[in-house]
Parts: sequence; C-alpha cells; structure tokens
Amino acid sequence: MKPDEIIQVESRVVGCDGGGGALGHPLVYLKIGGDGESVCPYCSRRFVLAEGAEEAAGH
Repeated sequence: MKPDEIIQVESRVVGCDGGGGALGHPLVYLKIGGDGESVCPYCSRRFVLAEGAEEAAGH
C-alpha cells in the first residue's frame, strides 16, 4: 500500500484492514463524514465518498 493511497467508496461506512493480509492491521470501521472523506488511523489510507453515492438505508 502506498502512503498516499486514495480509495473511492460508495458507502459512508467502510472497513479497513490495511489490505496486506497478515501484514495488515486490525479491521476498523470508518465513517465518512460531511466532508466526504475519512482517513484510517492505522495505515493512513484515505477513503473518499464517490460522487453521487447515496446514504445507506437504515444507517
């Protein structure tokens, strides 16, 4: 994983495990805020809400 990795997502709640299998980190769930992005506290991956993505029902 590159330190400046940006991942576009379709949901406001995403899970991140570092993407490295055994070399990753514990699975954490991140909530995309009003600014449309969230950064993983473990690996610094940046998750950006895709344009036009809708709110998840019931969340």
